[in-house]
This record gives sequence, C-alpha cells and structure tokens, in this order.
Amino acid sequence: MTFTNEEGEQEKEDLTYNRQDFWTTTSNKQLNFVQHIHTILKTGGQAAVVLPDNVLFEGGAGETIRKKLLETTDLHTILRLPTGIFYANGVKANVLFFEAKSAAKEPWTKEVWIYDYRTNVHHTLKKNPMKFADLEDFIKCYNPENRHNRKEIWNEESPEGRFRKFSYDEIVARDKTNLDIFWLKDKSLADLDNLPDPDILANEIIENMEASLASFKEIMITINGESEEN
Repeated sequence: MTFTNEEGEQEKEDLTYNRQDFWTTTSNKQLNFVQHIHTILKTGGQAAVVLPDNVLFEGGAGETIRKKLLETTDLHTILRLPTGIFYANGVKANVLFFEAKSAAKEPWTKEVWIYDYRTNVHHTLKKNPMKFADLEDFIKCYNPENRHNRKEIWNEESPEGRFRKFSYDEIVARDKTNLDIFWLKDKSLADLDNLPDPDILANEIIENMEASLASFKEIMITINGESEEN
C-alpha cells in the first residue's frame, strides 16, 4: 500500500503485503495501492488514481495487475501528465480512470482512451504552473456527460492529436501488456532551433536524473526484499 500526505509525497517504507484479496504479492507500494483501490470499490464504483509511469510498464507483478485491471474493471481512460505535477521532480504521473465491474468471463475493458498532456508540454512549479484551463481540452475529450460517446482527435491526417483510443486486443498484444503508450513526436528532439528555455531544459535534465535514481533505488529495495525472503 502507498501512504501519502496532502502534498502527495510517498513514505519510503519497504512493505510487502500478503492479502488474499490482492491479485499478487509485491513490495511495490504503487502496485499495492492499485490493488487496494480495486478491493474497496463496489460494483459500479469509479476511481481516478494518480500513479507514476512504472505502474504502466513494470513487468512481473506489474504485468499481472495490469491484466487483471483490464479484465475486472473498465479501464477506460489514461491521462498522461508532465513531470513533477503530483510526485517528486522528474517523476512522470498518470491518472487512471476505471470502473469496478462484477465477475464475467470476458474482459470488461474494451478500449482504453489515452490523452497525452505530456509530450511537448512544459510546466514549472514557479514560472509556468499547470492551471485548470490547461486541462479543459482533456475534459472536453473525456466527455463526462457521456463518456461512451467520444471522438478521437488523432488520425493519420492529424498526427498531432492528443486523444487516441486503443482496443483491448491491441494492448494485451504489447510486451508485458505495457500501458505506457505514446505516439506524438517530441519536437525538442527534431527542431533544435526551437528548444525550450535553458532553465526549462536544465530542470528537465535534473528531473530525469532524479527520476532515474529514484527508480533504481526502488529496484534495489525490491531486489533486497526478495533476497531476504528467499
């Protein structure tokens, strides 16, 4: 389970939960958080859960949990956010929207709609913080009045569209049922004449390095925990 305070900072505790109502046992706090949310939702209950990128692509327990989430809930929307919005600097966050369903033979998730508000988006906490207005297009695409009536704004004629759907079959065919899906081209890599301001670039480099270090620490904690168990 992940413990958070009002600032969204995670407590660094190495805890492994062996619960009968969980799909799998892991010391990864974010993956346990997903499992816990699922267990407390009643049929028809809806959740919007903020999670770091590793939940979308991590193998082992991560793959098991993603498959179960797709099968037992309607995981209908993923919002990809820039770095440092909910977690520490450099940690990329996502919001997963899903609805709990009753037991069934067929997977409940038929398609996952992904809104990429990360690629070519630059926010800083002081100079350019994210505001409500920045998410108005996502809300429009989400269509809260009737989320079953949506339209993609991405297609071959509009490759820069940020809202795109992927079928269940497309997702489970991906390696490890990877949900870390992106399709937009990073303009900063292609157009060297239009790079972001140097302070933004410097902050992004620092954030990516911090994120890599944090991910490495999580891996080492998991490895050491598994070694002690064995």
